[in-house]
Amino acid sequence: MRSKTFAGALTAVVALAAGAAPAASAQGLKIDVVSTRADLVSGGQALTAIDLPSGTSPSAVRVTLNGHSVSGEFAKRPNGRFEGLVSGLVNGQNTVTATLPDGTSTSTSIIDHPLSGPVFSGPQLKPWPCEAGAVDKQCDKPTSFAYEYMSSSPGGGFKSYDPNNPPSDVATTTTQDGQTVPFIVRVETGFADRDQYQIAVLFDPKKPWAPWAPQTPWNGKALVTQGAGCGNHHGAEGTGPSDTLDAAPSVMDSEALGMGFAVMAPALDNSSHSCDVALQSEAVAMLKEHFVDTYGPLRYTIAQGCSGGSLSQLQDENAYPGLYQGLLPSCTFPDAWSSAMDSVDCPTMESYFEDPTRWAPGVVWTENQIMAVEGKISPTICHAWKEVFPFYQSAEPNRPSALETKGGVLDLQNCGLTDAEIWSSTNPKGVRCSMQDAAVNIFGVRTQDGYAQRPFSNEGVTYGLCALEAGTITPAQFVDLNQQIGSYDINMVWQPTRVKADLGAIDAAYRSGAVDEATNLDQVAIIDQPSQNTDIHEEYRAFVLRRRLDQAHGNHANDVIWYGQDASFPDPLVLMDQWLTAVEKDHSSRSLAAKIGRDRPADVHDICNIAGQDDLGGQDTCQKVAGFGNGTRGAAGGPFATDVLDCQLKPLRPSDFYPAQFSDAEWAQLQKVFPTGVCDWSKPGVSQQATVPWQTYQHANGGVIYGGRPLGPAPANSGTGWTSPSFSDWQRRG
Repeated sequence: MRSKTFAGALTAVVALAAGAAPAASAQGLKIDVVSTRADLVSGGQALTAIDLPSGTSPSAVRVTLNGHSVSGEFAKRPNGRFEGLVSGLVNGQNTVTATLPDGTSTSTSIIDHPLSGPVFSGPQLKPWPCEAGAVDKQCDKPTSFAYEYMSSSPGGGFKSYDPNNPPSDVATTTTQDGQTVPFIVRVETGFADRDQYQIAVLFDPKKPWAPWAPQTPWNGKALVTQGAGCGNHHGAEGTGPSDTLDAAPSVMDSEALGMGFAVMAPALDNSSHSCDVALQSEAVAMLKEHFVDTYGPLRYTIAQGCSGGSLSQLQDENAYPGLYQGLLPSCTFPDAWSSAMDSVDCPTMESYFEDPTRWAPGVVWTENQIMAVEGKISPTICHAWKEVFPFYQSAEPNRPSALETKGGVLDLQNCGLTDAEIWSSTNPKGVRCSMQDAAVNIFGVRTQDGYAQRPFSNEGVTYGLCALEAGTITPAQFVDLNQQIGSYDINMVWQPTRVKADLGAIDAAYRSGAVDEATNLDQVAIIDQPSQNTDIHEEYRAFVLRRRLDQAHGNHANDVIWYGQDASFPDPLVLMDQWLTAVEKDHSSRSLAAKIGRDRPADVHDICNIAGQDDLGGQDTCQKVAGFGNGTRGAAGGPFATDVLDCQLKPLRPSDFYPAQFSDAEWAQLQKVFPTGVCDWSKPGVSQQATVPWQTYQHANGGVIYGGRPLGPAPANSGTGWTSPSFSDWQRRG
């Protein structure tokens, strides 16, 4: 990924909260760190541009790095800028100075981090097995390149391409710019942040490529692909027993590549490999930096993915705005941790409903009653959560080291470590493999046992409240369900009592963006394609995201939903590209959010494909003709936005359950179930708050900042290579 490999320990250097100092302006002289924020550079190099006063001879300008000349790295480039790839940065603070012939000078600060990370995600998970061929314990590995081509022979498809022995069946593609070129793709495979990344782009092996002079078939845009699932796997790509869980998502997208897009992905944005919002985002930020350093500045970047690939793009862009300018989520989940309420509630409910021996005398449940209590429009949805959780969803702290079948389901989400390394009741010092333990930098540590704090509570949750109020279930059923449901303890062992979230974890979940409150999602265009209620995927979650946008911004002008999608629908990548191109051309003084809403093309709109309708209005018509689901907490009376992890409580009162009437015995049972009160859904959740963008989880000395600390806006004159100027608002978020 870089010409220089770093193998420093974590404590070598980390992000300075104050960030890099802005370049001072001196008679039109200024320095621009193009490839990323100047305080988040990694790998020892940075594409840097220097704006010179009119009439200045570039050859007469002296440029130094930490007092040593790097003038030879700079030249007037084909793109018209005085630019150079500054290498030799040291871990920590660096100073680049440009001096004119008359002695006038200006400087900027660059904070560099090891190629192997971390940059802002904090102390790294250990142990972390490396892929074969790694040159050090931080999994650094030489970059390799391979070529693929699209075959014109029957069946087509990508095949291996040998530049020294070109095949005769190379197809052509016509890019967005109207260039018809051989459909040859170069695939770069490298390592950064202790894991693999890949970049694919149309490439003529006979021609050079420089960041200031890219090959012309590239359209200046990028698509970042995402992986499915939600888990955590210790170790780099290729070290686990599955070839999908820890791999970089595929970059061989023939449509995007044929249009001229670069397609790229780090393994760490595969949510099955890492569902940690900070680590996912760091991996994407480092990859974008490398791309700009090597291939050139980006006009804009689009993310695309289903299920875990939807939550990664939505939560990451909200927590670190600017990573993407367009999102194409499908099989939608807004984030990992608010969705986790269903993933915990459903198994406890299903365990009760599937075991009639647990039902009180006289209590009998029908399928329709169960669906009403669970908030689902199909009896299979909560059951699917029970089957995949906790095994597939990485909730257990002691997942096995090898693939095995549990409950009829293949346990793909093993921890990636040996049994001797993994925590168990007999190995209390082993590595805990739960989701919160993998994101301990975000959630902090419990004082009682040293485990990561968990942002989950069901204290006061009146499961089935809406069904009770509607008369769908009886008071006896309501009481029995709430008495029997219980919870999971910190080790994912069922217990008959309710559980309270750990102190500080809820606060951290909101601030970090682990719960996506859509605080910064007004900065990105979204075409959402929710799944049609398949297994754990439910269409209503797309409208959950919309509700959060409305709550945060008073509108959802940047959000388009395609409900009931089939083969007749438009091409989402093509329409997203048209939308972003329109925004890119908008050089007005409007905010980015206003541009996105104003510049949305007329044919980019909500589609409700229920009973053959194309509904420009969206949700209202869809809800009239299609069954809408809800979260388990929504069915308990909670908000449709499903973003309250821990509710504020109020005293238990009979009037809150009107028109239901409880017997004295039933009321006494409820008082035992809810000794501290029940959820007051009219109030915000405990510690519920906006996402704080661009947080770092590490001190300058390498120590952890539990819960994070905002980096603040990007240092002046940095990161301009991430987007065209129309999308630059992200630099001010922080």
